[in-house]
Amino acid sequence: MPASAEPAAPREAVVLTWMCVLIGVNQLGFGAVIPVLPLYAESFGVSQTAIGMTVAVYGVARLVTAIPTGRLADWFGRRSALALGGLVSAAGNLWCAWAGSFSELVVARFIAGAGAGLTLTAGMIVLADITTTARRGRVMAIYQGTFLFAVGIGPFPGGFLAQQYGLDVPFLVYGACSLVAAGVGWLAVAETRPMVIPTAIDMPAPLKYVGQLRAVLSAPGFRLAGAISFTGAVARTGALFTLIPLIGTTQLGLSATQIGFSMGVGSILGVLVTYPSGVLVDLLGRKAVIVPTTIGSGIAFGLYATAPDFFWFVCASAVWGIASSASGAAPAAYAADTTPREFAATGMSAFRTLADAGYVIGPLMLGVVADLLGLNASVYLASCLLIGVAILFAFRAPETRPAQDRTGSG
Repeated sequence: MPASAEPAAPREAVVLTWMCVLIGVNQLGFGAVIPVLPLYAESFGVSQTAIGMTVAVYGVARLVTAIPTGRLADWFGRRSALALGGLVSAAGNLWCAWAGSFSELVVARFIAGAGAGLTLTAGMIVLADITTTARRGRVMAIYQGTFLFAVGIGPFPGGFLAQQYGLDVPFLVYGACSLVAAGVGWLAVAETRPMVIPTAIDMPAPLKYVGQLRAVLSAPGFRLAGAISFTGAVARTGALFTLIPLIGTTQLGLSATQIGFSMGVGSILGVLVTYPSGVLVDLLGRKAVIVPTTIGSGIAFGLYATAPDFFWFVCASAVWGIASSASGAAPAAYAADTTPREFAATGMSAFRTLADAGYVIGPLMLGVVADLLGLNASVYLASCLLIGVAILFAFRAPETRPAQDRTGSG
């Protein structure tokens, strides 16, 4: 049977289903706070750079927890990491809702980010555990599509709840969703950790880990896949989550509900291309999807910056939703391809670390540019970064999907 036609193993299908439930619930809560976080932070009377800090500190927490999550997942199992992530995320988001000052909000966002780092990194490790090169694109596309759909649709109810009941309510929703995700991770997701983690028995534990990390980072293309993910995080967190809602409200006079609606439209359109793009990742190769979709994401930010009215704001969201959903699985699949299966926890936690570095840098960098040159200039910068890294990947990254697998002849 050709590799492209292999049926999913029952264990793969069951684990994937529950992981989609977990990440869908969790990211629905995350999406609910997207249109209101800048407005909530702004209500404390702070600058654009400080508003960016509320996003960046979330990324700092994800950054510092990514590598430890890989070790935790190897020592205590993937389920433990998933459950702990949900509990920590719930605590942080509930504190955000009850924060009495901007400094409290920043600390609470850090705790929420630590929980997100545990959940997201453990999720990527689980997927690397259960997939093979032949099916990885499709499996990760389904998972990533669920992720992006939930993030994209969440702003609509989040914006509505904020407008009707207050800016703190979406954070309460995120806390509740995180508790549900913790329960799913512990009770429903099967343990996928290998029975034996291969290690060099004559080395101290820290050196074993350093050796694994060196092997992962030396793989051709791994760093470039990390650069794609890093730049995507810079644009998503620095522009989409922080600046785009402010462009909508200050330049176009849009309400939180309208901003949430536009992002929801993009999410709905994006989910339609998620699985087909995963099939293309497996059939045509990773680069054939990564390069054009990353360029498309860059074009979307150009449209946001030039949108003259609500209609064009929705159009920009549609382009973003389609491009980001289509590209979502490919960089992670590329990174997993280059990581030995026995080093899955190390490799995927390192990949998450590279992405989360963008989560930290993006809001601060683009926030400073927005303060100095204006919102539109900062969004244009995000657009140029995405298009530039896509061109670099096109010329420098090797293809990881074997040609014989793509043609179904091997």
